[in-house]
Amino acid sequence: MKNLGLLDKIIFIFNSLAATGLLLSYLLAFIPPKSFPLLSVLSLGVPILILINLVFLIFWLVRFKRQFLLSFLILLIGFNYVTSLYQFSGDTRTSKEELSIMSYNVRLFNAYNWTREKNIPTKITDFIKEKDPDILLTQEHTVDEVKLQRIYPYHYVHRKGKNSEFGSAIFSKYPIIGKYSVGFPHDGNNNAIYADVVVKEDTLRIFNVHFQSLNIKPEIDALRKEDSKKLLGRIGQGFSMQQEQAEMMMDKVNEDGYKTIIAGDFNNTAFSYIYEMITAEGRFTDAFLNSGQGFGQTFKLNYFPLRIDFMLVESGIQINSFERYKNSFSDHYPILTRIKI
Repeated sequence: MKNLGLLDKIIFIFNSLAATGLLLSYLLAFIPPKSFPLLSVLSLGVPILILINLVFLIFWLVRFKRQFLLSFLILLIGFNYVTSLYQFSGDTRTSKEELSIMSYNVRLFNAYNWTREKNIPTKITDFIKEKDPDILLTQEHTVDEVKLQRIYPYHYVHRKGKNSEFGSAIFSKYPIIGKYSVGFPHDGNNNAIYADVVVKEDTLRIFNVHFQSLNIKPEIDALRKEDSKKLLGRIGQGFSMQQEQAEMMMDKVNEDGYKTIIAGDFNNTAFSYIYEMITAEGRFTDAFLNSGQGFGQTFKLNYFPLRIDFMLVESGIQINSFERYKNSFSDHYPILTRIKI
């Protein structure tokens, strides 16, 4: 600091704050949101803090200042977090026999006209027909107005209650021999369902999860207008509910010895407590980290690469590819993974 000018000292102070914030956010993945609901909200800012520290790192490097070491060491400590944010190249494979699985939050097929684009149900159906996944998982699934049941001979469409506005669905080209619902206890439509699907001579247990919604609007301007205390309080409460829901789901995941795939809308990021809890023991591989590219953004939040939809595959299963399709039919982008069978 002694050799720095006044402006550089001020910049380094901001650098130190960003580095400290990122270091603290690393720890949040191991702190139950129920213990510190508001503190857990900081995990949503990890992508921004990573990018800010990268900017500071480059800034000091090009000026040959040793202050670059601060951000460099913090980013090195959280190397797994940095690689979770952006993938330069994916490990893509092919095999003679593959199973393709798509997860898609369809936002009620535009039942409330959130977009002026016409014929959204038909466009979603045509898109699904074009990509032709063997297994389709949908969240925020309304009455089957798109007639997906005509495309897939086996299906499980479930609403948590009789008065639920929407639910989740599993569609399959392969026989479904078991259908189950975890039954999250909280008010609302969020839930996890799962099905046992017979593929060739093996049985896969497929979880379709939709963790507690945070009700974040895609438009940044809408977030700016919202009361910050209410917003943070709502997100913190949502994270606490997600923790309970993830614990309930994992009890079901660990019940039997089936090979398992967990997919769906987590309404949280790869830097969160629930993601860490589900993947901690190394049983599941994030298909995006294995075969994806870029930021892998799955939610349309302006100017912010938010990845909240996941495909977690049992580690013993070979992942051949991962794709994210950027279309305008929902506020989420569909993801598709191909695995070897």
